[in-house]
Amino acid sequence: MSTNKEKHTFPGGQSIEVTQGDLTRERVDAIVNAANSGLVHAGGVAAAIVRAGGTIIQEESDAWVRQYGPVSNAEPAYTRAGRLPCRYVIHAVGPIWGEGEEDRKLEEAIRGSLKQAESLGLRSLAFPAISTGIFGFPKDRAARIFFTTFLEYFSENPASPLELVRVTLWDDETMAIFLTEFKRVFGE
Repeated sequence: MSTNKEKHTFPGGQSIEVTQGDLTRERVDAIVNAANSGLVHAGGVAAAIVRAGGTIIQEESDAWVRQYGPVSNAEPAYTRAGRLPCRYVIHAVGPIWGEGEEDRKLEEAIRGSLKQAESLGLRSLAFPAISTGIFGFPKDRAARIFFTTFLEYFSENPASPLELVRVTLWDDETMAIFLTEFKRVFGE
């Protein structure tokens, strides 16, 4: 469960929330995993998701890669959620800091996750701070990309069926950074 800290509602009725809590306990239709292109969930958020949801998540991820190949930034994979309180896990591949074109790749991962959620008929989705952990993406820059991508996406798609998009952050430092950028982007 998370603690709601900030919220913005778009004219189409979609809400963006920034919360602090445990992503694996979010009661939404899907959570987003900060994945690598091979969907090997060995560390960070990915490992926590498999620990909480069960090995079925890794097994389905392995099957996805066998069938479709490595996952790109723009087209996330998805699996069922095992024991998690959501229905799906959307596996978004964020960039590793220093590999080049990181801003574009993070924006693609976020936008791709929103599109994947819509294609699955989902109404609610929770993201972690993709790429800001072991992938080394600067948190303030990532936060700005998250919120500007949401702003652009819901401005371009005012009839989106997604009712709630939540960014669920684990630690105080990341929460403070994301709240600062949220206020800059949404003026709240």
